[in-house]
Parts: sequence; C-alpha cells; structure tokens
Amino acid sequence: MDSQRLDDTVPWSFITEADNRTVIGRPPATGAWRDGDPAGSRQFATLGALSFEAGGSLPLVRIAYETWGTLNENHDNAVLILHALTGDSHVHGPAGDGHPTAGWWEEIVGPQKVIDTDRYFVVAPNMLGGCQGSTGPSSFAPDGSEWGARFPYTTIRDQVVAQAQLADTLGVAVWAAVVGGSMGGMHALEWGTIYPERVERLAILAAPPVTTADQIAQNTVQIEAIRTDPHFHGGSYYDASYGNGPYRGLALARRLAMINYRSPHELNTRFARSWQSEISPLGNGGRFAVESYIDFHGNKFTRRFDANSYTVLVEAMNSHDVSRGRGSIDEACSRVTMPTLVLGIDSDRLFPVSGQEIIAAAVPGNIDGDKPVVMSSDFGHDAFLIENTLVSQQLARLLSI
Repeated sequence: MDSQRLDDTVPWSFITEADNRTVIGRPPATGAWRDGDPAGSRQFATLGALSFEAGGSLPLVRIAYETWGTLNENHDNAVLILHALTGDSHVHGPAGDGHPTAGWWEEIVGPQKVIDTDRYFVVAPNMLGGCQGSTGPSSFAPDGSEWGARFPYTTIRDQVVAQAQLADTLGVAVWAAVVGGSMGGMHALEWGTIYPERVERLAILAAPPVTTADQIAQNTVQIEAIRTDPHFHGGSYYDASYGNGPYRGLALARRLAMINYRSPHELNTRFARSWQSEISPLGNGGRFAVESYIDFHGNKFTRRFDANSYTVLVEAMNSHDVSRGRGSIDEACSRVTMPTLVLGIDSDRLFPVSGQEIIAAAVPGNIDGDKPVVMSSDFGHDAFLIENTLVSQQLARLLSI
C-alpha cells in the first residue's frame, strides 16, 4: 500500500492555507471514475465473464488501461507495469481531463527513460476491483445498481488472471518485462509463478512473499474505519449527496495507511514537534504540523477513490500468499526462473526488507544470486516512487539482460 500518485509522493512538507482551500467543501459519495466522465488516455477492454478464486463470478469484466509506444511486428517488446493499492493506469503523461495529476512514474517511463516508450510497448492496467475504469464495486451490475458490497471477494491471483486476459486481448503472448511495486509487486510475483512462460523478465519492488499477520492487523483497522462510518450503509451509499458518503471513514483509513508509507526518520526530521500555526496544540485547539499533513491528504484522497474499492483491494492484499496451495514459498517460487530483480528499501516499515530477502533466496532467476538489492532511502516504502535515479539504475540492469 502506498501513495501511488505524484502529488502524494513528493517529500512531505507543511500544509499551507492554500493547500487547505483545495479540499474545502463536501466531497462526493465516491471519488470513483464513472462512465460519462472524461476518459483521458484510458482505453477499455471487455474480457467477458470471470470466476473468482474464493467463489462468485462476474458476468462481464472490463479493464481500463493505458498504453505508450507501439507493439512491434513480433509482439515481443511489450512491458507490463502494475500499480499499487491506490494507484491507477496513469503512469506517464500530463494532467488533464480524466487525469487530475501527471503520471505517477513520469521519470521512469517515457521516451529515453529507462522504460523507453520509443523502444517498448508499455501497458498499465487499472486493477480489477479498482475504481478508475476497471470493473469494481462502483461499476453497475446487471440489475442497474452498483455492485457495492456484492462485489466478489477478490484475490491477487484473480487480478492477475484478469491481467492475463487483457494481454490476450492485446495480442501479447509474452511480456518482455513485468514490473510491479508494492501491491503491484505481489501481482508481479504471481505472474512469475502462474505464467512463467509468458514473462521474459520480472521486477518485484518493495513487495513481500506473503502478507503477514502484522500487516493484516493494520489492514483490518483500515477496513473497519470505513465500515463503521455511519454513512457507509453496508456499502450502499452511491446515491448519497455530497458530504453524505463514507468520506470520514475513508479519510481515516488513508491516514492510518500513510503513516506506514514513509519512515519514522523522515517524519521526525520534517515535522519534529512543530505546530501547524501559532496556536498551541497543547490544549489550546492548535494542531501539530504532522497531524495537519495526514488529515489534509486523507481528505484529498476521498476525492479520487471509492470506499468499497478500498476495502476490496485491501482484502485482496490480505489474500496474498505465494505459497497458498503450492507447498512452501521455495516450491512456489521455483517456477520463477526468468531474470528477476528483487528490490527492497532499507527504511520500509510497511513491507520490510526481510520479505524481499525471502523472495530473493527462493527465486532461481534472481539476478543478484540469493540476495535482494537493498536501496537506501529516507523515504520508506514510497521510495520506489520517489528515488527515480536509483530505481532506474536497477531496472536498467534487468532490462539489459
């Protein structure tokens, strides 16, 4: 789980009055992209019916995606980029209608960047269960109402199956590389396990082999923050007027998550015990600067995300266990024989390096033997979105093989 948008991942700073004015006013019941909204650079693929790992099915699935570059005659230059929990398909490109901010990996993907769109055909889908154009809880069911809480329990593997069907639709039999960070790294690991014959290179960035009990516990609190909002109404809130949706619960879930996206060192260095204003936070109604920061970004988040999608996607993260039904982690990862980059971040407290060490030791294709590459950064988990030079160097090593 991470910020996954450029405006959320710049180095943390104090919130100004001008910042606060951008989130004044009541938010809509959902921040989901809806049919009829500007599509921007989105394209759409209809995949047909889909059965889910834990039971249930959808009669029709649509995946929203964006592409850059051109698929060559041999169809062997395609790169799949998989976003994290609250990300979307807008990896590269300017802000505009349909895209409130510029691409979230602008310094990694593009002409003459490490993932060079003059060379590669780059595909970035919005994941199944999301809220930016792919089928999810805010999509309409055949009865004319949103799926809401009726949306099937979704696993990481379900999302990868949908991505594979998208690849079939695009005519991509084998990816030149599959690259994913955080939740997208979970998808990348499953790609290497389920479809090794369809992946030539693999990059797993800041992701674990399984979601641990500690991580599930933190995720559960976020889900409950949403479900206990009095305006959640069991997931049936889409007809609510502005300000009457479950935005408080969603904003609280976001604030809880953001604490783990960055390192204690960064928080303490940037904010220390500073006040947001001249009013003391020691009983006089003022606020510490860090309080104001996470509150602002929590409120901002409600304008671009959907509460039901957040719960579906967090539960999908909870499902992540590469060894489920496959014996041990070593047995599951034995299929990952393609050249693989496993990257961890030394200050990551969400998915610590210990998880990447397990993957690196288990993956036969690891380009660094039995160790992960450990990137040193003060930015914690979000470093894979911020440390563009360091990430580019590591991806260049993989893509040169």
